[in-house]
Amino acid sequence: MSNTTSLTRALTPLHLWAIAVGLVISGEYFGWNYGWEAAGTVGFLIATLIVTVMYLAFIFSFTELTTSIPHSGGPYEYARRALGPIGGLVAGFATLVEFLFATPAIAYALGSYLHFLHPGFNVLYTAIGCYFIFSLINFWGIKESAMFTLGVTLLAVAELLLFMGIVAPHFRMENFMRDSMPHGYMGIFAALPFAIWFYLAIEGVAMVAEESKDPKRTIPLGYISGIVTLALLAIGVMLLTGGITDWHRLSSIDYPLPEAIGIVMGKDSGLTKLFAGIGLFGLVASFHSIILGYSRQLFALARGGYLPRGLARIHPRFHTPHVALLVGGLIGIIAVCSGTTQQLIILSALGAVVMYVMSMVSLFVLRRKEPDLERPFKAPFYPILPAIALILSLLCLIAIVVYNFWLSVLFFALLGALLLLFVSTGLHKKLA
Repeated sequence: MSNTTSLTRALTPLHLWAIAVGLVISGEYFGWNYGWEAAGTVGFLIATLIVTVMYLAFIFSFTELTTSIPHSGGPYEYARRALGPIGGLVAGFATLVEFLFATPAIAYALGSYLHFLHPGFNVLYTAIGCYFIFSLINFWGIKESAMFTLGVTLLAVAELLLFMGIVAPHFRMENFMRDSMPHGYMGIFAALPFAIWFYLAIEGVAMVAEESKDPKRTIPLGYISGIVTLALLAIGVMLLTGGITDWHRLSSIDYPLPEAIGIVMGKDSGLTKLFAGIGLFGLVASFHSIILGYSRQLFALARGGYLPRGLARIHPRFHTPHVALLVGGLIGIIAVCSGTTQQLIILSALGAVVMYVMSMVSLFVLRRKEPDLERPFKAPFYPILPAIALILSLLCLIAIVVYNFWLSVLFFALLGALLLLFVSTGLHKKLA
């Protein structure tokens, strides 16, 4: 087996479900609550329903691309094939921003959860330590990594169900409706990035397509079961949490669920501490899975000639992209030192929606450009469903840019600089 280009096929539908849910499930534990600050409870509920429709339409459409082109590059490869090398660069950059900036946000939340459990834990040092630990687990091999993901994801899902069961009897509609839309309908648009956080990164399953057994059959099963699981959990957690107390108390912290349990059961309750401890599994599942995702994206972009070839090296014993794991971890550690969870979430969401737009455009182009391409799974109700995903993705993109102008300037300025370098060096012609 080559030590530069070969990955091992080992993933089953259950593994893919665990990766799909694991990639995202930390979004149910923290981050989304900043949407209350932007829109209030009802405003954020509307934003969440819009984004849920977008993701359902997107996943049913994106699965067509993933099963037709089972490539570890995922979105970058679909855009490159449909739109050429420049399209591939835009999609690859957006995907890297999404994954590389989601991980430090989760790492910081991990540090915050541990600090909640025991104030002796330093938030920043704990976050950095997490990078070392989970990069090492990913280094050991895809099968071992997937089994770890399966275990922590099952625990994380079980805990969210337990959380809903504990807080449901304490739900009061008057709490949920108090100051429910403080910024009016415009707050809905400001809250969209935080609703995206409920589902962000599920498309990372595409990046393990080359490591899946029979991807044409297993990927649809993993994707669809994953998005349904996440939609039910996201709406249940958000609704029930909003009705137990004055939601303002939970709208700007990185550990809303342990805090909510503390309000219901008392902060000194053993169950509160136990819940916060188990709650780490949700963050661990996403952190670990997104490391898997960004390492494969770096690997695929390097293999495709967009990044230095050294990033495409595969460890001869463990068959994992060890150099990509190392470099992605270093970038994340630099980002986590900023300590700005809210901004990291917005940047990650911005990268995500740009990639969603590129993917849906690629789907339409490939339908015309390659009508005979084998499509084991076809987007249902074509072209309506992918059109809904595209329109709602554009709506989210506009909202993020309007409400986060300078972060958006940073994102697009860096993309413009990369495009200029790409064209001026002639790489766009070499990769055509």
